[in-house]
Amino acid sequence: MPHENNFQHANYSKSDPGTRVGYRTFQPGAALDSPAWVQAMGDVGQQLAKSRVKGMLFLNGLPYMDLFGAARLDEVGGLKRGYSRGISGIESLLALLRPATNGIGLPDDPIHLPLKNNEQTQQGLDALAQEVGNFTSSYVWKFEQALSQGSGQKISCGRYVWSSMNHHVGRVEAAIDLLLYLQKWGSGLALTKEDRLLIVGHGHAGQVLALLSNILTRGESEGRGRVFEILAKYWQAYPSVDRSTEQLEHLYRLVMDQTVLEGATVDVVTLGTPVRYGWDTDGVGHLLHFVNHRVIRTDGKRWLAKMELPQIAWEMPYQTGGDYVQQLAVAGTDALPNSPEAEQANVDFREIFEPYDGFERWLECTRRTTRCANDGQCVLVEYGVQAEESPRQHLFGHACYTQSPAMLFLATEIAQAFYAPVG
Repeated sequence: MPHENNFQHANYSKSDPGTRVGYRTFQPGAALDSPAWVQAMGDVGQQLAKSRVKGMLFLNGLPYMDLFGAARLDEVGGLKRGYSRGISGIESLLALLRPATNGIGLPDDPIHLPLKNNEQTQQGLDALAQEVGNFTSSYVWKFEQALSQGSGQKISCGRYVWSSMNHHVGRVEAAIDLLLYLQKWGSGLALTKEDRLLIVGHGHAGQVLALLSNILTRGESEGRGRVFEILAKYWQAYPSVDRSTEQLEHLYRLVMDQTVLEGATVDVVTLGTPVRYGWDTDGVGHLLHFVNHRVIRTDGKRWLAKMELPQIAWEMPYQTGGDYVQQLAVAGTDALPNSPEAEQANVDFREIFEPYDGFERWLECTRRTTRCANDGQCVLVEYGVQAEESPRQHLFGHACYTQSPAMLFLATEIAQAFYAPVG
């Protein structure tokens, strides 16, 4: 989306992104913690420091939730209302999307939504998921240490766990909570207008960042005031001890005065984020999207995924085409709000954000097979197949981004895309 996106939904374009897309085959590079690895990560740290990156924040949620947003599909149609009649293979596909039947979550999983961004939650996630769709505390610590060794100055690396309430109102609340967290975290970094923050979001956390870009836009935005208004109305109707409309009003003033983060620029990287909300490029600095993608089409359009029924239901367990969460958890999917007040707010937000609601519209969007977001650079990476592992380990191609063997690859690609020396 362009400047002044105004919370518009992304387009599902089948056109070639041209120079905005790059293609890679994952190479781990030097062995983790080897002298060559330390040197390479240190070189990245130098590039970030020279570009005035003061901090780096890693975002993820609960990997064992309804990753595909099948609850909303069932609510608006799916098998329950007969929309699938005559569509070969759709029943098998929906079984792979539903958390009760796809093998990702277990009934006795000890962590439940909504998640709180605190040490207890982070420790629980690390014990439960380890590096499966989860930036562990040890991963973040190792990243910080490696960057600082090369730059000679500390580049603070932090971790933020979003609520994982994966519907419109939940994601808006998460964007507001993240902004409040960034304000507090950034206050310890002595930020100025010349400085930068780098945020890396895995999966649906990227949707939170897309909303944040629309909130932070420096341009005019008719939708921004309406978004804050809907959220304030919901908070008044459904009060909680950890939020207040006064806090929301204060944050709105900071946004409108453009004094958030002391004017520092926020650069964003997403990992396997489905194409949904549009990005406001006036609200962020650099923007880069990584997608686990294998070219299995036969028509030469290597920038697109492949969506053919019934074959896709056979391909998903083997991650034949790459990241199926990124491919299929598009417009029309979602978790369900857990209260009448939240549902009303969700309906209000849907009128602004979601032009593609409904089972048939979801199917239409998936058949567009769009991999790259409308804005920013896109890197389509063949990370390799984890066929011998269970869905709980590979998340249908969605788990590969957050693992330590991929750290150097991720860091190097970001540095080259964002902070490479000019000339």
